[in-house]
Amino acid sequence: MSRIYLDNCVTTKPAQEVIEAMLPYMKENFYFPASFVEEGVAIDKDLIKFKEIAADSVNADADEIHFTSGGTLANNIAIKGYISANADKGNHIICSVVDYPDILTNAAFFEQSGFEVTYLSADWDGFIDLEELKQEIRPETIMFMTTLVNHTSGTIQPLKEIKEILDSADHHIALHVDAGQAYGKIPIDVKKDGIDLMSVSAHKIHGPQGCGFLYQRKGIQLGQVIHGITRINRHQTGGLNIALIAGFCKAIELTFTDFEKNVTYLRELSDYLLEKIENSIDHTLLNGPRGERRAPHNVNISIDYIEGEAVMMMLNLNNILVATGSACASPGLKANYILMAMGRNHVQSHGSIKFTLGRFNTKQEIDETVDKLTGIVKTLRERSTLYNRI
Repeated sequence: MSRIYLDNCVTTKPAQEVIEAMLPYMKENFYFPASFVEEGVAIDKDLIKFKEIAADSVNADADEIHFTSGGTLANNIAIKGYISANADKGNHIICSVVDYPDILTNAAFFEQSGFEVTYLSADWDGFIDLEELKQEIRPETIMFMTTLVNHTSGTIQPLKEIKEILDSADHHIALHVDAGQAYGKIPIDVKKDGIDLMSVSAHKIHGPQGCGFLYQRKGIQLGQVIHGITRINRHQTGGLNIALIAGFCKAIELTFTDFEKNVTYLRELSDYLLEKIENSIDHTLLNGPRGERRAPHNVNISIDYIEGEAVMMMLNLNNILVATGSACASPGLKANYILMAMGRNHVQSHGSIKFTLGRFNTKQEIDETVDKLTGIVKTLRERSTLYNRI
Protein backbone atom coordinates (compact mmCIF):
# COMPACT_ATOMS: atom_id res chain seq x y z
CA MET A 1 0.00 0.00 0.00
CA SER A 2 1.42 3.43 -0.93
CA ARG A 3 1.61 6.08 1.78
CA ILE A 4 -0.88 8.92 1.90
CA TYR A 5 0.96 12.14 2.69
CA LEU A 6 -1.15 14.83 4.38
CA ASP A 7 1.55 16.84 6.14
CA ASN A 8 2.28 19.33 3.36
CA CYS A 9 2.60 22.16 5.88
CA VAL A 10 5.99 20.94 7.07
CA THR A 11 7.28 20.08 3.59
CA THR A 12 5.99 18.96 0.20
CA LYS A 13 7.04 16.30 -2.26
CA PRO A 14 9.20 17.84 -5.01
CA ALA A 15 7.47 17.71 -8.38
CA GLN A 16 9.15 15.57 -11.03
CA GLU A 17 9.56 18.64 -13.23
CA VAL A 18 11.42 20.31 -10.36
CA ILE A 19 13.87 17.44 -10.06
CA GLU A 20 14.46 17.46 -13.82
CA ALA A 21 15.08 21.21 -13.78
CA MET A 22 17.78 20.79 -11.15
CA LEU A 23 19.73 17.96 -12.78
CA PRO A 24 21.52 19.97 -15.49
CA TYR A 25 22.97 22.27 -12.83
CA MET A 26 24.28 19.24 -10.96
CA LYS A 27 25.73 17.52 -14.01
CA GLU A 28 26.86 19.89 -16.77
CA ASN A 29 26.00 23.46 -15.73
CA PHE A 30 27.84 23.45 -12.42
CA TYR A 31 29.83 26.61 -13.16
CA PHE A 32 29.95 29.53 -10.80
CA PRO A 33 27.90 32.50 -12.08
CA ALA A 34 29.51 35.73 -13.26
CA SER A 35 33.03 34.34 -13.70
CA PHE A 36 35.16 35.49 -16.66
CA VAL A 37 34.32 32.50 -18.85
CA GLU A 38 31.34 31.96 -21.12
CA GLU A 39 30.00 29.13 -18.97
CA GLY A 40 29.91 31.36 -15.90
CA VAL A 41 28.32 34.20 -17.82
CA ALA A 42 25.62 31.79 -19.03
CA ILE A 43 24.84 30.71 -15.45
CA ASP A 44 24.67 34.36 -14.41
CA LYS A 45 22.08 34.98 -17.14
CA ASP A 46 20.09 32.01 -15.83
CA LEU A 47 20.21 33.51 -12.34
CA ILE A 48 18.83 36.80 -13.67
CA LYS A 49 16.01 34.85 -15.36
CA PHE A 50 15.27 33.00 -12.10
CA LYS A 51 14.97 36.31 -10.24
CA GLU A 52 12.48 37.52 -12.82
CA ILE A 53 10.37 34.36 -12.42
CA ALA A 54 10.28 34.78 -8.63
CA ALA A 55 9.58 38.51 -8.88
CA ASP A 56 6.70 38.08 -11.33
CA SER A 57 4.94 35.71 -8.92
CA VAL A 58 4.49 38.49 -6.33
CA ASN A 59 4.52 41.57 -8.62
CA ALA A 60 8.01 42.63 -7.51
CA ASP A 61 11.01 43.85 -9.47
CA ALA A 62 13.80 41.37 -10.11
CA ASP A 63 16.37 43.38 -8.15
CA GLU A 64 14.09 43.19 -5.08
CA ILE A 65 14.49 39.39 -4.94
CA HIS A 66 17.32 37.81 -2.95
CA PHE A 67 17.64 34.03 -3.06
CA THR A 68 18.54 32.40 0.25
CA SER A 69 19.07 28.93 1.63
CA GLY A 70 15.54 28.92 3.04
CA GLY A 71 12.67 30.86 4.56
CA THR A 72 14.17 30.87 8.05
CA LEU A 73 17.33 32.57 6.83
CA ALA A 74 15.23 35.06 4.84
CA ASN A 75 13.33 35.89 8.04
CA ASN A 76 16.53 36.40 9.98
CA ILE A 77 18.10 38.59 7.30
CA ALA A 78 14.94 40.70 7.07
CA ILE A 79 14.25 41.13 10.78
CA LYS A 80 17.78 41.43 12.14
CA GLY A 81 18.91 43.40 9.11
CA TYR A 82 16.13 45.95 9.29
CA ILE A 83 16.20 46.46 13.03
CA SER A 84 19.99 46.79 13.16
CA ALA A 85 19.90 49.35 10.34
CA ASN A 86 17.06 51.36 11.88
CA ALA A 87 17.67 51.10 15.62
CA ASP A 88 18.37 54.82 15.75
CA LYS A 89 14.74 55.47 14.75
CA GLY A 90 13.11 53.47 17.55
CA ASN A 91 13.28 50.44 19.80
CA HIS A 92 9.75 49.03 19.62
CA ILE A 93 8.62 45.96 17.63
CA ILE A 94 5.14 44.44 17.30
CA CYS A 95 4.21 40.85 16.49
CA SER A 96 1.60 38.44 17.89
CA VAL A 97 1.31 35.42 20.14
CA VAL A 98 0.27 33.24 17.18
CA ASP A 99 3.23 34.00 14.94
CA TYR A 100 5.61 31.42 13.50
CA PRO A 101 8.65 30.56 15.68
CA ASP A 102 10.99 32.36 13.26
CA ILE A 103 9.28 35.61 14.19
CA LEU A 104 8.87 34.86 17.89
CA THR A 105 12.48 33.79 18.42
CA ASN A 106 13.73 36.90 16.63
CA ALA A 107 11.43 39.01 18.78
CA ALA A 108 12.77 37.32 21.91
CA PHE A 109 16.35 37.95 20.74
CA PHE A 110 15.74 41.68 20.44
CA GLU A 111 13.76 41.76 23.67
CA GLN A 112 16.79 40.30 25.45
CA SER A 113 18.93 42.90 23.69
CA GLY A 114 17.00 45.79 25.20
CA PHE A 115 14.24 46.38 22.63
CA GLU A 116 10.59 46.53 23.60
CA VAL A 117 8.29 43.98 22.02
CA THR A 118 4.49 43.96 22.02
CA TYR A 119 2.82 40.58 21.47
CA LEU A 120 -0.72 41.07 20.17
CA SER A 121 -3.42 38.67 21.32
CA ALA A 122 -5.57 36.55 18.97
CA ASP A 123 -9.25 35.62 18.87
CA TRP A 124 -10.97 32.23 18.71
CA ASP A 125 -10.20 31.86 14.99
CA GLY A 126 -6.58 32.98 15.26
CA PHE A 127 -6.94 36.55 13.97
CA ILE A 128 -4.83 39.20 15.65
CA ASP A 129 -6.57 42.00 17.55
CA LEU A 130 -6.55 45.00 15.18
CA GLU A 131 -7.77 47.42 17.86
CA GLU A 132 -4.89 46.32 20.04
CA LEU A 133 -2.52 46.95 17.13
CA LYS A 134 -3.84 50.51 16.80
CA GLN A 135 -3.37 51.16 20.50
CA GLU A 136 0.13 49.70 20.68
CA ILE A 137 1.72 51.82 17.94
CA ARG A 138 4.15 54.36 19.40
CA PRO A 139 6.58 56.91 18.00
CA GLU A 140 9.32 54.34 18.75
CA THR A 141 7.65 51.54 16.74
CA ILE A 142 9.85 50.60 13.78
CA MET A 143 8.59 47.18 12.65
CA PHE A 144 5.46 45.04 12.58
CA MET A 145 5.92 41.34 11.84
CA THR A 146 3.19 38.89 10.90
CA THR A 147 2.68 35.32 9.73
CA LEU A 148 0.34 35.83 6.79
CA VAL A 149 -1.08 32.29 6.89
CA ASN A 150 -0.88 30.57 10.24
CA HIS A 151 0.93 27.24 10.01
CA THR A 152 -1.34 25.64 12.63
CA SER A 153 -4.83 27.03 12.05
CA GLY A 154 -4.62 28.16 8.42
CA THR A 155 -5.88 31.61 9.45
CA ILE A 156 -5.18 34.32 6.85
CA GLN A 157 -4.34 37.57 8.62
CA PRO A 158 -6.15 40.65 7.21
CA LEU A 159 -3.16 42.26 5.52
CA LYS A 160 -5.11 45.16 3.99
CA GLU A 161 -6.48 46.27 7.35
CA ILE A 162 -3.10 45.80 9.02
CA LYS A 163 -1.40 47.95 6.40
CA GLU A 164 -4.02 50.70 6.78
CA ILE A 165 -3.36 50.81 10.51
CA LEU A 166 0.41 50.96 10.02
CA ASP A 167 0.03 53.71 7.42
CA SER A 168 -2.08 55.76 9.82
CA ALA A 169 0.97 56.29 12.03
CA ASP A 170 2.88 59.54 11.56
CA HIS A 171 6.08 57.66 10.70
CA HIS A 172 7.06 54.61 8.66
CA ILE A 173 6.60 51.21 10.32
CA ALA A 174 8.16 48.42 8.29
CA LEU A 175 5.84 45.53 7.44
CA HIS A 176 7.58 42.16 7.45
CA VAL A 177 5.58 39.14 6.27
CA ASP A 178 6.42 35.50 6.77
CA ALA A 179 4.74 34.01 3.70
CA GLY A 180 5.92 30.42 4.14
CA GLN A 181 2.38 29.00 4.23
CA ALA A 182 0.81 31.77 2.16
CA TYR A 183 2.97 31.78 -0.97
CA GLY A 184 1.35 29.71 -3.69
CA LYS A 185 -1.85 29.35 -1.65
CA ILE A 186 -3.28 32.88 -1.69
CA PRO A 187 -2.62 35.84 -4.01
CA ILE A 188 0.25 38.08 -2.89
CA ASP A 189 1.00 41.40 -4.55
CA VAL A 190 3.83 43.12 -2.68
CA LYS A 191 3.12 46.48 -4.30
CA LYS A 192 -0.63 46.45 -3.72
CA ASP A 193 -0.27 44.93 -0.24
CA GLY A 194 2.42 47.41 0.77
CA ILE A 195 4.83 44.75 2.00
CA ASP A 196 8.34 45.94 2.82
CA LEU A 197 10.01 42.60 3.53
CA MET A 198 8.81 39.03 2.92
CA SER A 199 10.19 35.53 3.29
CA VAL A 200 9.30 32.57 1.05
CA SER A 201 10.34 28.92 1.16
CA ALA A 202 10.66 26.64 -1.86
CA HIS A 203 9.81 23.33 -0.22
CA LYS A 204 6.31 24.47 0.72
CA ILE A 205 5.25 24.55 -2.97
CA HIS A 206 6.73 21.24 -4.18
CA GLY A 207 10.16 22.76 -4.67
CA PRO A 208 13.45 21.59 -3.13
CA GLN A 209 14.37 21.90 0.52
CA GLY A 210 17.16 24.35 1.36
CA CYS A 211 16.07 27.24 -0.85
CA GLY A 212 13.92 30.35 -0.52
CA PHE A 213 13.89 34.02 -1.26
CA LEU A 214 13.69 37.34 0.53
CA TYR A 215 11.70 40.18 -0.98
CA GLN A 216 13.16 43.58 -0.05
CA ARG A 217 11.28 46.64 -1.22
CA LYS A 218 13.40 49.30 -2.91
CA GLY A 219 14.47 51.91 -0.36
CA ILE A 220 14.31 49.51 2.60
CA GLN A 221 17.76 49.39 4.16
CA LEU A 222 19.10 46.23 5.80
CA GLY A 223 22.17 45.87 7.95
CA GLN A 224 24.63 43.06 7.34
CA VAL A 225 23.60 39.86 9.14
CA ILE A 226 25.95 37.32 7.53
CA HIS A 227 29.55 38.39 7.03
CA GLY A 228 31.90 36.96 4.43
CA ILE A 229 32.90 37.34 0.83
CA THR A 230 30.11 38.63 -1.43
CA ARG A 231 29.92 36.45 -4.50
CA ILE A 232 26.28 36.40 -5.61
CA ASN A 233 24.27 38.29 -3.01
CA ARG A 234 25.40 40.59 -0.23
CA HIS A 235 22.69 39.37 2.15
CA GLN A 236 23.77 35.73 1.99
CA THR A 237 27.49 35.91 1.44
CA GLY A 238 29.41 33.06 -0.13
CA GLY A 239 27.87 30.75 -2.70
CA LEU A 240 24.31 29.80 -3.48
CA ASN A 241 23.03 26.48 -4.82
CA ILE A 242 22.01 27.28 -8.40
CA ALA A 243 20.47 23.83 -8.86
CA LEU A 244 18.09 24.43 -5.96
CA ILE A 245 17.21 27.87 -7.29
CA ALA A 246 16.46 26.33 -10.70
CA GLY A 247 14.20 23.76 -9.05
CA PHE A 248 12.51 26.45 -6.97
CA CYS A 249 11.73 28.52 -10.04
CA LYS A 250 10.31 25.50 -11.85
CA ALA A 251 8.03 24.96 -8.83
CA ILE A 252 7.02 28.63 -9.07
CA GLU A 253 6.12 28.19 -12.74
CA LEU A 254 4.08 25.06 -11.97
CA THR A 255 2.26 26.85 -9.15
CA PHE A 256 1.52 30.16 -10.85
CA THR A 257 0.96 29.18 -14.48
CA ASP A 258 -2.64 28.34 -13.57
CA PHE A 259 -2.78 29.71 -10.05
CA GLU A 260 -6.57 29.89 -9.70
CA LYS A 261 -7.00 26.31 -10.87
CA ASN A 262 -4.38 25.04 -8.43
CA VAL A 263 -5.86 26.94 -5.49
CA THR A 264 -9.41 25.90 -6.37
CA TYR A 265 -8.33 22.26 -6.38
CA LEU A 266 -6.80 22.58 -2.91
CA ARG A 267 -9.90 24.37 -1.62
CA GLU A 268 -12.19 21.67 -2.99
CA LEU A 269 -10.08 18.94 -1.38
CA SER A 270 -9.97 20.64 2.02
CA ASP A 271 -13.72 21.37 1.98
CA TYR A 272 -14.36 17.76 1.03
CA LEU A 273 -12.11 16.52 3.84
CA LEU A 274 -13.72 18.75 6.46
CA GLU A 275 -17.25 17.78 5.42
CA LYS A 276 -16.46 14.07 5.52
CA ILE A 277 -14.84 14.31 8.97
CA GLU A 278 -17.71 16.30 10.45
CA ASN A 279 -20.29 13.93 8.93
CA SER A 280 -18.43 10.81 10.10
CA ILE A 281 -17.16 11.73 13.57
CA ASP A 282 -19.06 13.49 16.35
CA HIS A 283 -17.60 15.77 19.01
CA THR A 284 -15.12 17.53 16.74
CA LEU A 285 -14.03 21.17 16.59
CA LEU A 286 -12.54 23.03 13.64
CA ASN A 287 -9.56 25.11 14.74
CA GLY A 288 -9.50 28.32 12.73
CA PRO A 289 -12.03 30.04 10.47
CA ARG A 290 -14.19 28.50 7.80
CA GLY A 291 -14.32 29.55 4.17
CA GLU A 292 -12.19 32.07 2.35
CA ARG A 293 -10.53 33.44 5.47
CA ARG A 294 -8.71 30.13 5.80
CA ALA A 295 -5.83 28.92 3.63
CA PRO A 296 -7.07 26.41 1.03
CA HIS A 297 -4.76 23.58 2.07
CA ASN A 298 -5.24 23.45 5.85
CA VAL A 299 -7.74 21.52 7.99
CA ASN A 300 -7.07 21.40 11.74
CA ILE A 301 -9.57 19.44 13.83
CA SER A 302 -9.72 18.75 17.56
CA ILE A 303 -11.33 15.40 18.32
CA ASP A 304 -12.74 15.18 21.83
CA TYR A 305 -11.89 12.51 24.41
CA ILE A 306 -8.73 11.15 22.71
CA GLU A 307 -5.09 12.11 22.23
CA GLY A 308 -4.10 13.46 18.84
CA GLU A 309 -0.70 11.84 19.27
CA ALA A 310 -2.33 8.40 19.44
CA VAL A 311 -4.43 9.16 16.35
CA MET A 312 -1.36 10.30 14.44
CA MET A 313 0.61 7.17 15.29
CA MET A 314 -2.27 4.84 14.43
CA LEU A 315 -2.81 6.60 11.11
CA ASN A 316 0.90 6.21 10.47
CA LEU A 317 0.57 2.47 11.01
CA ASN A 318 -2.05 2.62 8.26
CA ASN A 319 0.41 4.44 5.95
CA ILE A 320 -1.23 7.83 6.43
CA LEU A 321 1.01 10.69 7.52
CA VAL A 322 -0.52 13.70 9.31
CA ALA A 323 0.52 16.11 12.08
CA THR A 324 -0.81 16.74 15.56
CA GLY A 325 -1.01 19.85 17.71
CA SER A 326 1.20 18.34 20.36
CA ALA A 327 3.97 17.29 18.00
CA CYS A 328 3.93 20.64 16.20
CA ALA A 329 4.62 22.43 19.42
CA SER A 330 7.72 20.68 20.68
CA PRO A 331 9.45 17.32 21.04
CA GLY A 332 8.17 17.34 24.61
CA LEU A 333 4.59 17.13 23.37
CA LYS A 334 3.51 20.34 25.05
CA ALA A 335 0.17 21.85 24.21
CA ASN A 336 0.34 23.83 20.98
CA TYR A 337 0.99 27.47 21.87
CA ILE A 338 -1.12 28.74 18.96
CA LEU A 339 -4.19 26.70 19.86
CA MET A 340 -3.84 27.75 23.49
CA ALA A 341 -3.58 31.40 22.42
CA MET A 342 -6.78 30.88 20.38
CA GLY A 343 -8.64 29.88 23.53
CA ARG A 344 -8.45 26.11 23.27
CA ASN A 345 -7.81 24.12 26.44
CA HIS A 346 -5.11 21.50 26.92
CA VAL A 347 -7.45 18.65 26.02
CA GLN A 348 -8.50 20.31 22.75
CA SER A 349 -4.89 21.11 21.90
CA HIS A 350 -3.67 17.59 22.57
CA GLY A 351 -6.64 16.19 20.66
CA SER A 352 -5.90 18.16 17.52
CA ILE A 353 -5.00 16.69 14.15
CA LYS A 354 -3.74 18.80 11.26
CA PHE A 355 -4.25 17.73 7.66
CA THR A 356 -2.44 19.84 5.06
CA LEU A 357 -2.95 19.12 1.39
CA GLY A 358 -0.82 19.40 -1.73
CA ARG A 359 -1.17 19.13 -5.49
CA PHE A 360 -0.62 15.35 -5.48
CA ASN A 361 -3.44 14.51 -3.05
CA THR A 362 -6.73 13.07 -4.32
CA LYS A 363 -10.32 12.60 -3.13
CA GLN A 364 -9.69 8.87 -3.09
CA GLU A 365 -6.92 9.43 -0.54
CA ILE A 366 -9.26 11.56 1.55
CA ASP A 367 -11.95 8.87 1.45
CA GLU A 368 -9.44 6.29 2.65
CA THR A 369 -8.07 8.63 5.31
CA VAL A 370 -11.46 9.47 6.81
CA ASP A 371 -12.45 5.81 6.73
CA LYS A 372 -9.34 4.83 8.70
CA LEU A 373 -9.69 7.86 10.98
CA THR A 374 -13.28 6.98 11.85
CA GLY A 375 -12.28 3.48 12.89
CA ILE A 376 -9.31 4.72 14.90
CA VAL A 377 -11.41 7.30 16.75
CA LYS A 378 -14.01 4.63 17.58
CA THR A 379 -11.33 2.31 18.92
CA LEU A 380 -9.64 4.96 21.03
CA ARG A 381 -12.90 6.30 22.43
CA GLU A 382 -13.92 2.82 23.50
CA ARG A 383 -10.81 2.87 25.69
CA SER A 384 -11.43 6.43 26.94
CA THR A 385 -12.92 6.83 30.39
CA LEU A 386 -13.87 10.41 29.52
CA TYR A 387 -15.89 9.37 26.47
CA ASN A 388 -17.61 6.54 28.33
CA ARG A 389 -18.96 9.03 30.84
CA ILE A 390 -21.00 11.07 28.37
